[in-house]
Amino acid sequence: VQLRASGGGLVQPGRSLRLSCAASGSISNIEVMAWYRQAPGKQRELVASMTSGGWSNHADSVKGRFTISRDNAKDLVYLRMNDLKPEDTAVYLCNAVHSHRAYWGQGTLVTVSS
Repeated sequence: VQLRASGGGLVQPGRSLRLSCAASGSISNIEVMAWYRQAPGKQRELVASMTSGGWSNHADSVKGRFTISRDNAKDLVYLRMNDLKPEDTAVYLCNAVHSHRAYWGQGTLVTVSS
């Protein structure tokens, strides 16, 4: 499984962005799709995940602001980020778990600054 994340950029606090993760093949059978992020000097953290059955989970720090979704027909996973804060600045990485293996895409940088 090859993953490619896109949609990052520089945005002012309070604004929105939508990240996209494109998979090389069908994601309909991928058990879990997720977004992680890693800020400079910090450990990688799970931002949100979604199972193939549609169950989603979001980190407490982003609940109510971020939403993960997946479009199995287009083999895309999205992360809608609203009300962005400077502490959301990080490299965001797309992740897939399939047949007990984890796959990672390259990250996309999100910078929240005025």
